[in-house]
Amino acid sequence: MIIRSTAIAGFIALLGGASGALAGQADVTNVEIKYRGFTGYDFNVTVRHEEESPVHFVDRWEIVAPDGRILGTKRFTSAHVNEQPFTRMLSGVSIPPQIDRVTVRAHDTQHAFGGREVTVQVPKWDGHGRGSGNPLP
Repeated sequence: MIIRSTAIAGFIALLGGASGALAGQADVTNVEIKYRGFTGYDFNVTVRHEEESPVHFVDRWEIVAPDGRILGTKRFTSAHVNEQPFTRMLSGVSIPPQIDRVTVRAHDTQHAFGGREVTVQVPKWDGHGRGSGNPLP
């Protein structure tokens, strides 16, 4: 009897099983950071993750200081199956003035962390309350 692999994967997905393992790790693909003065920093973060089921999805991304401190977290409670990659904003992130760069990493419900991370320079006040960060190599 010949069974197509797509039929098997669909059956496993219906059971809520391991088909989500095919999705791999969550990758941060872009980070935009803007300085907003006393209100902190705004982050627009784009994440790619081939989500296939409601049990294996990106459940958060984090902004991490060089010393490992978590400075901000954006949480998700559902998959973004039909929206890949997806971008979400986190506003009002407080970053101490001595921190000159941060790393953004994504977490998924099966693999935890481990995908592509992006490190950006933290913008400083330009005298007019504006600033923007740039990805670092």
